[in-house]
Amino acid sequence: MSGQTTTQGTQDWRGVAAEDRDEVPEQVSFLLRDRSRRLLADLLRPYRRRIALLVAVIVVCNAASLAIPLLVQVGIDSGIPPMRAGEGPGTLLAVVAAALAAAVTQAATRQAFLTMAGRIGQGIILELRRRVFRHFQRLSLSFHEDYTSGRVVSRLTSDIDAISEMLQSGFDSLVTAVLTLAGTAVLLLVLDVHLGLVALLPLPVLLLFTRWFRRQSSIAYRRTRETVALVIVHFVESMTGMRAVQAFRGERRNQEIFSRLNADYRDANIRSMRLIAVFMPGVKLIGNVTIAAVLFYGGWLAIDGQVTVGVLTAFLLYLRQFYEPMQEISQFYNTFQSAGAALEKLSGVLEERPAVAEPREPAALERPRGRLRFDGVEFSYLDGTPVLPRLDLTVPAGQVVALVGATGAGKTTLAKLVARFYDPGAGRVLLDGVDLRDLSEDALRRAVVLVTQENFLFTGSIADNIRFGRPGADADEVAAAARAVGAHGFVSALPDGYDTQVGKQGGRLSAGQRQLVAFARAFLADPAVLILDEATSSLDVPGERLVQRAMRTILTDRTALIIAHRLSTVEIADRVLVMDGGRIVEDGPPARLIAEAGRFAGLHRAWLDSISHRGPGGAPDLQESPGRN
Repeated sequence: MSGQTTTQGTQDWRGVAAEDRDEVPEQVSFLLRDRSRRLLADLLRPYRRRIALLVAVIVVCNAASLAIPLLVQVGIDSGIPPMRAGEGPGTLLAVVAAALAAAVTQAATRQAFLTMAGRIGQGIILELRRRVFRHFQRLSLSFHEDYTSGRVVSRLTSDIDAISEMLQSGFDSLVTAVLTLAGTAVLLLVLDVHLGLVALLPLPVLLLFTRWFRRQSSIAYRRTRETVALVIVHFVESMTGMRAVQAFRGERRNQEIFSRLNADYRDANIRSMRLIAVFMPGVKLIGNVTIAAVLFYGGWLAIDGQVTVGVLTAFLLYLRQFYEPMQEISQFYNTFQSAGAALEKLSGVLEERPAVAEPREPAALERPRGRLRFDGVEFSYLDGTPVLPRLDLTVPAGQVVALVGATGAGKTTLAKLVARFYDPGAGRVLLDGVDLRDLSEDALRRAVVLVTQENFLFTGSIADNIRFGRPGADADEVAAAARAVGAHGFVSALPDGYDTQVGKQGGRLSAGQRQLVAFARAFLADPAVLILDEATSSLDVPGERLVQRAMRTILTDRTALIIAHRLSTVEIADRVLVMDGGRIVEDGPPARLIAEAGRFAGLHRAWLDSISHRGPGGAPDLQESPGRN
């Protein structure tokens, strides 16, 4: 898959998440920045008018803030000097009234700015989270087989939270800081050129210092995002696999790994904090030294009568406003670097393209009958090893076909090609004469349903899980589907019936009950082609008998491919395909293959021998060992 992310790495940097690399080539870093900018611009596009209004509001807010020191200067120089007889404090009162008006304007516009910015930011985050979730669902199975669940969680949680923080607080800090710096610099020079030049003299040093911080913080905060993602990945996988962890006493090993990852995250944060500990006091030191220099030089000019006390006071107030934004910018860099690294990874995910693409002009398939044909099909996975060298096969509509053979023979791959989780490298897979690549995803999913041995159930009720096969089904249709596959009895016996909560991944139900619910879901979907991938391999004998009865019902009048590891499953089939190395080495009805004394006959004899040794409860796997003749 082009741009596919794997844990082993890839040469296609478009799909490489930041946690998979320590250093990024400069040309790749530019690509990532450009990609992130495109995503951000696309997210901001619907809010262009509101952003323009937002900028106007913050300009008014900063103008009101910058006016206050200037009003202080006018009040000191024009309103405080000794008044002649008959004069009142009119000038001073006017200045105070103007300062109060500026303060009220600043407060009102800032409140409006924060409200508007918050709405825009939350709207952007809502759209981004929706896009990412939708895109993850659209990406092909091959992507999800390589992209761990922990990384998915990291994309939808910590990465989006970092961008949300930037939009909510960072944008405010940046815009305010830029306008304050520019406005203050101009006003300093307007008030007094010589004193203004002295005040701005340390600016080159400050810019160099800021440039150093920007470079170092970029490295530090990218490392922070990488390490927190690894912590989330390990945590999610440990919690998901808790049964295996406790069964194999892996708690200590998992704790050691988590402690190491957690320590890396701590060290990354400490490095970031050290940078802040250098930068923020450094900016404050430069600002205080500048204020002292202006006070000394301005005081000398005031004594000499070259500047007024009001001008000097305004200078000192403006200098405090000038250097405070520099500290805000440092805090914004923290947020910006974190959000920038997160935006890189999210934009990488959103640029992943499904390996199985939707056709531009889907073919019509109104009432599929279920005839399957493999026409010269060849397939290899990413490592290039051929799984299906060349396969020609026709399955008539309504035929039940059992696939048997050694592990790695190509049975599951064949099933995945029919479900179109992958596309063949060469040749075609056709349904009723239509290439699967020409069918829309909706049409294909209505026609073909895959039931696996994992029989995954979602958190919710039994009815919700059955209704997943056809979301619009009513309660009677759900019950009818359950009754058809033999699930109604056990469901009705539960305290809450169809409203019984199945728990996490169906953990409150037995393996056989979960399989029956999965069959009811498939029966409700009513596909033309049903694929059963080792549907009974994890069941005990009583559970298998229940599922076998359900299978006979669900397979009636539909095409079926059954990946079978038990002979009892094969007995349901009209036809058996014995596969070896991606090729069909035996093909025919079960009875005929047994009579021909080939591979399938040998498996049948082994099964009978196993029953004679195990007794009537035995149910051995119908699967050759790899390499067995």
